[in-house]
Amino acid sequence: MKVMKITALILLAGLILLAWIAPLGPMPGIFIGGTSSDLPESWDNTSDIHEIKLEVQGMLPRVVIIWVVQVDGDLHVVGSNTSGWVQMLDQGGSVRIRMGDKTYSLVANRVKTGWEPILEAYMNKYRADYPEIIEGFPALEEAALTTSVYRLSSS
Repeated sequence: MKVMKITALILLAGLILLAWIAPLGPMPGIFIGGTSSDLPESWDNTSDIHEIKLEVQGMLPRVVIIWVVQVDGDLHVVGSNTSGWVQMLDQGGSVRIRMGDKTYSLVANRVKTGWEPILEAYMNKYRADYPEIIEGFPALEEAALTTSVYRLSSS
């Protein structure tokens, strides 16, 4: 009986550690995984990719599962200004993304002007599959104050 309790505690501790290390749903982690890969000359069509992992550098990196949209050949991510990863990234910085089994090193640059078409493309991409989430997005006027849009590029 005592061995079963110890085994159960070890399994529980392992699950808690795994949930902390790897992102799980809305909970961020610190481990992105994947195989480090060279950037492609151009991104393939990403319309079928619904989620990627995004790692933001910090004392402890933060890895989140996030939506991605491709506009004019560039990848973009969108986040609430109150989100931890957005606050860590602030105006831009080094990030890594994982698509499938490949991990790419990129730079996230905040899009300060002309972000509206990117946000609209982002909402259009996900509206059919996640209408309740998209309906909760702020209007464009409010989004200027509450939302950050980042372009992911090699520099």
